[in-house]
Amino acid sequence: MNIQQLVLDHWSFKASDEMEWLSAAVPGTVHTDLLRHGLIPAPFYGTNEHDLQWIDKKDWEYKSSIVLPDGWQEMTRIELVFDGLDTYADVYVNGQHVLFADNMFRGWRVDVRKLLIAGNNDILIRFRSPIMEDLPKLAQLGYDLPASNDQSELGGLEEKKVSIFARKAPYHYGWDWGPRFVTSGIWREVRLEGWSVPKISDLFIRQEEVSSDKAKLTGIIEVEAAAAWSGRIRIGTEDMSWEQEVELEPGLQTITLDMQVAEPRLWWCRGLGEPSMYSFHAALLQDEEIVSERSVRTGLRQIELVREKDEAGASFYFRLNGVRVFIKGANHIPNDSFATEVTRERYRHEIASAAESNMNMLRVWGGGIYEEDAFYELCDEYGLLVWQDFMFACSMYPGDEAFLGNVAAEAEYNVKRLRNHPSIALWCGNNEIDSAWAHYTWNTGWGWKEKYDSSEIRDKIWADYKAVFHRILPEVVNEWAPGTDYWPSSPLRSLTGDENQHATQITGEGDVHYWGIWHAVEPFDNYNMKIGRFMSEYGFQSFPELNTVLKYASEEELELESEVMLAHQKNGRGNQLIKEYMGQYLPEPRDFKSFLYMSQILQAQAIETAIEAHRRHKPYCMGTLYWQMNDCWPVASWAGMDYYGRWKALQYTVRRSFRDVILSMDGTEKGEVAVYLVSDRQQSIEGVLKLRLYDFSGQLLHTMKQEVTVGADAADKVLSARTDELLGSHDPKRVVLLAQLEQDGAVLDSKHYYFESLREIEWPEAAITVEEVPGSGGTSFMLKSDALARQVWLSAEEEGIFSDNFFDLIPGEPHVVSFHRRSNGNEAFSQGKPGLLTVRSMKDFII
Repeated sequence: MNIQQLVLDHWSFKASDEMEWLSAAVPGTVHTDLLRHGLIPAPFYGTNEHDLQWIDKKDWEYKSSIVLPDGWQEMTRIELVFDGLDTYADVYVNGQHVLFADNMFRGWRVDVRKLLIAGNNDILIRFRSPIMEDLPKLAQLGYDLPASNDQSELGGLEEKKVSIFARKAPYHYGWDWGPRFVTSGIWREVRLEGWSVPKISDLFIRQEEVSSDKAKLTGIIEVEAAAAWSGRIRIGTEDMSWEQEVELEPGLQTITLDMQVAEPRLWWCRGLGEPSMYSFHAALLQDEEIVSERSVRTGLRQIELVREKDEAGASFYFRLNGVRVFIKGANHIPNDSFATEVTRERYRHEIASAAESNMNMLRVWGGGIYEEDAFYELCDEYGLLVWQDFMFACSMYPGDEAFLGNVAAEAEYNVKRLRNHPSIALWCGNNEIDSAWAHYTWNTGWGWKEKYDSSEIRDKIWADYKAVFHRILPEVVNEWAPGTDYWPSSPLRSLTGDENQHATQITGEGDVHYWGIWHAVEPFDNYNMKIGRFMSEYGFQSFPELNTVLKYASEEELELESEVMLAHQKNGRGNQLIKEYMGQYLPEPRDFKSFLYMSQILQAQAIETAIEAHRRHKPYCMGTLYWQMNDCWPVASWAGMDYYGRWKALQYTVRRSFRDVILSMDGTEKGEVAVYLVSDRQQSIEGVLKLRLYDFSGQLLHTMKQEVTVGADAADKVLSARTDELLGSHDPKRVVLLAQLEQDGAVLDSKHYYFESLREIEWPEAAITVEEVPGSGGTSFMLKSDALARQVWLSAEEEGIFSDNFFDLIPGEPHVVSFHRRSNGNEAFSQGKPGLLTVRSMKDFII
């Protein structure tokens, strides 16, 4: 018997001040256990969130028991292992206190061999209320620390924001898109591990030098030995292996093994090649007997953040295997307020949706969690790069010795856990804190530091900040994932230690969070002007579709300012902002149900404007990550895909805007229409640009065409035409310009252009017909219209996505779409029948 594991999955729970034990799900949370027993109402429905704030003020207990299998008591070492305890937890084994955990993001191990007995062994975990644990810390500190999104008032704490003391998912305390559910519980696996032989506890394949010719690697093997041992270590992958003799001393030690792979298959992100993976298997051998073993999967690649001085300031782009990459993607938040409810299928749906949307990166934002292994494994598989924040966001943090030590241990644990994933392109210290505090300038950040009269307190808070983000975190990344880039805060211009550091305005270096549109109610056209080197956040809200809204509200509550709608809108004036912007850009919706649809059209229009502006400005701008990919509960938010995984209009729109080759059209102040050709391909593109002007009945009024070309990985204006020449004598409110790029008879991209504001146009009544494509088995359909139909929305009875949706139909220009059902298997989507199909266009929703 070598190394054995025994998973503890039979648990009970209760409140510490109660007597009755109830069955518990582990991994799980107190909230979800209470819900399963019918002791609380559905947390996401109506205003139930407000009535469940008592849960986080109580202590909770979980217990289990285990009988050791035969042979276990002869083992030299038996550890009780917790992959995740949320958050303040005292652990007892057979009545003996063995562990106090104080960090949700760390794993915990404790040697319990001497405490285990024949027969039942009792495990008890007492979770202290994170609120009651941290309130005294706030009183002891003597001054408040900023925590903008901590919904302390909803939690009954008035202005006492304690989230900053707990190393726990910040979004649990509320955010401007999420509810306040401060959870407790065993949120990752618990097991016993027993062994007497040397144990391989960690395997890291460090990539020293990677090219298409060769990959020079170092196997870093951590081994824990109970006694001195001699033998061999072997690492193998496919038909290659490397080995050496080893002499182990008692205790933890590290072995290194040099390796080289000739002509390796490289890992590429989506759009550049295949995300090839290798499995590396390490084994300790005595003669030919395997004593201990461990495997990892990784991809061989070289990824770097390139920041080089240039005429405009400094570049900010990612280079993968020597190739410059224009980043296209979104910001990811946790998929659920209760993280243990997220299945691998839900992860696959999100990652596959990102890949289907032509993305090549997701940013794991710093107010959530270091995601489950499944998330990163799927990003590896689908070729999605990951910008990985450490879990700090929109707050200032304490700097006492215990807190800093806890942060260092958390960082080491997670960097080591995730460092083999080829998808991880960058570790980032935090979200928005540098620019919010803006230490080196006055009245340019979020007004945080200006609230402190004492310069001594201001300097102390900033010194504590620097200890975490300028010292501890970069040191951890450098030590445990050498070669991986670290960026102190997003956004940031450069780590200069003076007023040039903070990204409080858009300049020629660093990354940018641009929120003038939305928070400052700036016009959509500002997306075309306010462009940085890398746009790592920007966004616009919408409501989810009616089916999702009815999951949290009744028909009687379908009103913009109803109590329930306001409870499911966490961004202050959010609902009114949508209405105000809609009044500027779109026709008036018929009713609230129509408002839901129109809000999605508005959101898609905003983000399409931004993405295309960013892409037109390559190589000055080399990345665009909109806020946000997903939701953690059903809500009005910036997400392109709602809580149930249903694609909004935005998701379909970015799928088109993120194609490798796109046309982009822009009206200029000089009375011209400019057409841009943007390509992310690594070779030049040649084709024919065709422009056709139609009236709304489908009559062709004007045509023109010309040959166009764009270089590799480039963007160029390929045509500029005077508006009056395109229109002639035709009414600009009654025509549409269709631009198509053709190559060898195939259409690479097409765009519709309107000469007037969509609000000013009188949209015609349109009869849309849907015909099943012969031979498709009821999965593909041809759509035609007798008049121009704007933003055609297909909805299906089955859950899934269409190959295209929310598109415009011109009479005489049919459009074929196929349906792909959401799958529970290894593929996220599979071609299938949609069931009842409903087709509507914008005219059906406006007055």
